[in-house]
Amino acid sequence: MHQLSKSIWFPNHDQSNKDGLIAVGGDLSVERLMYAYHSGIFPWFNNDQPLLWWSPDPRMILLPESFKVSKSLKKTILSNKYKITLNTSFEEVINCCSKIKRKGQLGTWITENMIAAYIQLYKKGHAQSVEVWSDNQLVGGLYGIDLKEKKIFCGESMFSKKNNASKIAFYYLVKKLKIENYRLIDCQMYTPHLESLGAQEIPRHEFLKYLK
Repeated sequence: MHQLSKSIWFPNHDQSNKDGLIAVGGDLSVERLMYAYHSGIFPWFNNDQPLLWWSPDPRMILLPESFKVSKSLKKTILSNKYKITLNTSFEEVINCCSKIKRKGQLGTWITENMIAAYIQLYKKGHAQSVEVWSDNQLVGGLYGIDLKEKKIFCGESMFSKKNNASKIAFYYLVKKLKIENYRLIDCQMYTPHLESLGAQEIPRHEFLKYLK
Protein backbone atom coordinates (compact mmCIF):
# COMPACT_ATOMS: atom_id res chain seq x y z
CA MET A 1 0.00 0.00 0.00
CA HIS A 2 1.35 3.40 -0.99
CA GLN A 3 1.91 5.95 1.76
CA LEU A 4 1.46 9.49 0.45
CA SER A 5 3.92 12.24 1.33
CA LYS A 6 3.55 16.02 1.26
CA SER A 7 4.03 16.05 -2.51
CA ILE A 8 0.80 15.78 -4.50
CA TRP A 9 0.78 12.53 -6.46
CA PHE A 10 -0.99 9.17 -6.62
CA PRO A 11 0.19 5.73 -7.79
CA ASN A 12 -1.09 4.18 -11.01
CA HIS A 13 -4.62 2.81 -10.80
CA ASP A 14 -3.49 -0.76 -11.42
CA GLN A 15 -1.67 -0.63 -8.09
CA SER A 16 -4.91 -0.50 -6.10
CA ASN A 17 -6.02 -3.57 -4.15
CA LYS A 18 -9.06 -5.68 -5.09
CA ASP A 19 -11.39 -3.30 -3.20
CA GLY A 20 -10.02 -0.25 -4.98
CA LEU A 21 -7.89 1.14 -2.14
CA ILE A 22 -4.95 2.86 -3.80
CA ALA A 23 -3.17 5.00 -1.18
CA VAL A 24 -3.04 6.06 2.47
CA GLY A 25 -2.20 9.40 4.05
CA GLY A 26 -1.59 12.80 2.55
CA ASP A 27 -4.00 15.61 3.34
CA LEU A 28 -7.33 17.13 2.32
CA SER A 29 -5.99 20.32 0.77
CA VAL A 30 -7.93 21.84 -2.13
CA GLU A 31 -4.99 21.11 -4.43
CA ARG A 32 -4.72 17.43 -3.51
CA LEU A 33 -8.47 16.84 -3.60
CA MET A 34 -8.87 18.37 -7.05
CA TYR A 35 -5.83 16.46 -8.33
CA ALA A 36 -7.42 13.29 -6.98
CA TYR A 37 -10.83 13.88 -8.60
CA HIS A 38 -9.24 14.76 -11.92
CA SER A 39 -7.31 11.49 -11.62
CA GLY A 40 -10.39 9.39 -10.85
CA ILE A 41 -9.54 8.98 -7.15
CA PHE A 42 -11.58 9.97 -4.10
CA PRO A 43 -11.15 9.93 -0.28
CA TRP A 44 -13.32 7.70 1.90
CA PHE A 45 -12.55 6.84 5.53
CA ASN A 46 -14.04 6.83 9.02
CA ASN A 47 -12.98 8.85 12.05
CA ASP A 48 -10.92 5.98 13.45
CA GLN A 49 -9.07 5.37 10.17
CA PRO A 50 -6.18 7.10 8.41
CA LEU A 51 -6.93 9.08 5.25
CA LEU A 52 -7.79 6.45 2.60
CA TRP A 53 -7.93 7.02 -1.17
CA TRP A 54 -9.92 4.86 -3.60
CA SER A 55 -10.13 3.97 -7.28
CA PRO A 56 -12.65 1.10 -7.52
CA ASP A 57 -12.99 -1.26 -10.46
CA PRO A 58 -15.70 -1.38 -11.68
CA ARG A 59 -16.89 2.21 -11.29
CA MET A 60 -20.51 3.24 -10.74
CA ILE A 61 -21.65 6.01 -13.09
CA LEU A 62 -24.89 7.55 -14.29
CA LEU A 63 -25.32 8.88 -17.80
CA PRO A 64 -27.77 11.81 -17.54
CA GLU A 65 -29.97 10.38 -20.29
CA SER A 66 -30.27 7.09 -18.35
CA PHE A 67 -31.79 8.61 -15.21
CA LYS A 68 -34.97 6.76 -14.22
CA VAL A 69 -37.95 8.71 -12.90
CA SER A 70 -40.44 6.50 -11.06
CA LYS A 71 -44.18 7.23 -11.13
CA SER A 72 -44.15 8.28 -7.48
CA LEU A 73 -41.19 10.62 -8.02
CA LYS A 74 -42.80 12.14 -11.11
CA LYS A 75 -46.02 12.69 -9.16
CA THR A 76 -44.10 14.41 -6.34
CA ILE A 77 -42.22 16.65 -8.78
CA LEU A 78 -45.43 17.66 -10.56
CA SER A 79 -47.10 18.50 -7.24
CA ASN A 80 -44.76 21.51 -6.82
CA LYS A 81 -44.78 20.99 -3.05
CA TYR A 82 -41.06 21.65 -2.78
CA LYS A 83 -38.78 24.56 -3.56
CA ILE A 84 -35.47 23.70 -5.22
CA THR A 85 -32.33 25.84 -4.93
CA LEU A 86 -28.73 25.51 -6.07
CA ASN A 87 -25.70 26.43 -3.95
CA THR A 88 -27.61 28.40 -1.34
CA SER A 89 -26.91 26.21 1.72
CA PHE A 90 -23.88 24.04 0.97
CA GLU A 91 -22.70 23.88 4.58
CA GLU A 92 -26.14 22.87 5.83
CA VAL A 93 -26.42 20.17 3.16
CA ILE A 94 -23.06 18.56 3.92
CA ASN A 95 -23.76 18.67 7.65
CA CYS A 96 -27.15 17.02 7.14
CA CYS A 97 -25.52 14.34 4.98
CA SER A 98 -23.05 13.63 7.77
CA LYS A 99 -25.82 13.09 10.35
CA ILE A 100 -28.14 10.79 8.40
CA LYS A 101 -28.07 7.20 9.68
CA ARG A 102 -27.45 4.78 6.83
CA LYS A 103 -28.20 1.07 6.69
CA GLY A 104 -25.15 -1.06 7.37
CA GLN A 105 -23.01 1.87 8.58
CA LEU A 106 -22.14 2.38 12.25
CA GLY A 107 -20.76 5.87 11.76
CA THR A 108 -20.19 8.45 9.07
CA TRP A 109 -17.36 8.87 6.59
CA ILE A 110 -18.17 12.60 6.39
CA THR A 111 -15.88 13.59 9.25
CA GLU A 112 -15.34 17.10 10.59
CA ASN A 113 -12.11 17.32 8.58
CA MET A 114 -13.96 16.25 5.43
CA ILE A 115 -16.67 18.83 6.03
CA ALA A 116 -14.10 21.61 6.46
CA ALA A 117 -12.22 20.50 3.32
CA TYR A 118 -15.31 20.36 1.12
CA ILE A 119 -16.52 23.72 2.34
CA GLN A 120 -13.20 25.09 1.08
CA LEU A 121 -13.81 23.35 -2.26
CA TYR A 122 -17.23 25.01 -2.39
CA LYS A 123 -15.76 28.44 -1.64
CA LYS A 124 -13.26 27.91 -4.48
CA GLY A 125 -16.08 27.03 -6.89
CA HIS A 126 -15.24 23.33 -7.15
CA ALA A 127 -18.22 21.92 -5.23
CA GLN A 128 -21.96 22.36 -5.66
CA SER A 129 -25.11 21.54 -3.74
CA VAL A 130 -28.78 21.12 -4.54
CA GLU A 131 -31.29 21.92 -1.80
CA VAL A 132 -34.92 20.80 -1.38
CA TRP A 133 -37.13 22.95 0.86
CA SER A 134 -40.55 22.50 2.44
CA ASP A 135 -42.10 25.33 4.47
CA ASN A 136 -38.69 27.04 4.54
CA GLN A 137 -37.10 23.92 6.07
CA LEU A 138 -34.29 21.99 4.37
CA VAL A 139 -35.71 18.49 3.87
CA GLY A 140 -33.33 17.02 1.30
CA GLY A 141 -30.30 17.68 -0.83
CA LEU A 142 -27.02 16.52 -2.25
CA TYR A 143 -23.51 17.79 -2.91
CA GLY A 144 -20.59 16.86 -5.11
CA ILE A 145 -17.53 17.97 -7.01
CA ASP A 146 -17.93 19.74 -10.35
CA LEU A 147 -15.27 18.95 -12.95
CA LYS A 148 -16.53 21.63 -15.30
CA GLU A 149 -13.92 21.28 -18.03
CA LYS A 150 -14.47 17.50 -18.16
CA LYS A 151 -18.27 17.83 -18.04
CA ILE A 152 -18.34 15.37 -15.14
CA PHE A 153 -20.10 15.76 -11.79
CA CYS A 154 -18.77 13.62 -8.94
CA GLY A 155 -21.63 12.89 -6.58
CA GLU A 156 -20.57 12.66 -2.93
CA SER A 157 -23.63 12.26 -0.72
CA MET A 158 -27.34 13.01 -0.39
CA PHE A 159 -29.93 13.02 2.36
CA SER A 160 -33.70 12.98 2.87
CA LYS A 161 -35.87 14.08 5.75
CA LYS A 162 -39.03 13.51 3.70
CA ASN A 163 -39.92 10.78 1.21
CA ASN A 164 -38.21 11.21 -2.17
CA ALA A 165 -36.51 14.49 -1.14
CA SER A 166 -33.02 13.31 -2.14
CA LYS A 167 -34.39 11.87 -5.39
CA ILE A 168 -35.97 15.25 -6.16
CA ALA A 169 -32.57 16.90 -5.65
CA PHE A 170 -31.01 14.29 -7.93
CA TYR A 171 -33.70 14.87 -10.57
CA TYR A 172 -32.96 18.60 -10.67
CA LEU A 173 -29.21 17.98 -10.73
CA VAL A 174 -29.60 15.69 -13.74
CA LYS A 175 -31.89 18.23 -15.42
CA LYS A 176 -29.25 20.95 -14.94
CA LEU A 177 -26.41 18.73 -16.16
CA LYS A 178 -28.36 17.76 -19.28
CA ILE A 179 -28.83 21.43 -20.18
CA GLU A 180 -25.09 21.99 -19.71
CA ASN A 181 -24.19 18.90 -21.80
CA TYR A 182 -22.48 17.01 -18.99
CA ARG A 183 -21.36 13.53 -19.96
CA LEU A 184 -21.80 11.63 -16.72
CA ILE A 185 -22.23 11.63 -12.96
CA ASP A 186 -19.56 9.69 -11.09
CA CYS A 187 -21.38 7.67 -8.42
CA GLN A 188 -18.16 5.95 -7.31
CA MET A 189 -19.38 2.66 -5.83
CA TYR A 190 -22.35 0.36 -6.42
CA THR A 191 -25.52 0.62 -4.35
CA PRO A 192 -28.96 -0.82 -5.20
CA HIS A 193 -30.42 2.67 -4.69
CA LEU A 194 -28.18 4.19 -7.36
CA GLU A 195 -28.91 1.30 -9.70
CA SER A 196 -32.65 1.93 -9.28
CA LEU A 197 -32.05 5.49 -10.49
CA GLY A 198 -30.36 4.28 -13.67
CA ALA A 199 -26.71 4.14 -12.63
CA GLN A 200 -24.52 1.36 -13.98
CA GLU A 201 -21.09 -0.13 -13.38
CA ILE A 202 -18.41 0.23 -16.06
CA PRO A 203 -14.79 -0.97 -16.11
CA ARG A 204 -12.38 1.47 -14.47
CA HIS A 205 -10.37 1.92 -17.66
CA GLU A 206 -13.54 3.04 -19.45
CA PHE A 207 -14.29 5.57 -16.72
CA LEU A 208 -10.75 6.96 -16.85
CA LYS A 209 -11.17 7.69 -20.57
CA TYR A 210 -13.76 10.34 -19.64
CA LEU A 211 -11.12 12.12 -17.56
CA LYS A 212 -8.54 12.43 -20.34
